[in-house]
Amino acid sequence: MWVVVQMAQGKEAQQRSVSHLEREGILVRVRPLYKNVAEAQNYYEISVLASEAEEAQHVLLEHGIS
Repeated sequence: MWVVVQMAQGKEAQQRSVSHLEREGILVRVRPLYKNVAEAQNYYEISVLASEAEEAQHVLLEHGIS
């Protein structure tokens, strides 16, 4: 089961979060919220497996992302 651990605004913020999570070996799934919005203004759901959700939250907090 996938769990949303963060909502990121903009492609750069989304990529930064995903990068930190993937460096820690966490499997990540990203889904844009809107279809007809530019990447820079869109919001993204960042999801991880439920078994890794707590670790993902710690990784994001360590890097000042939450």
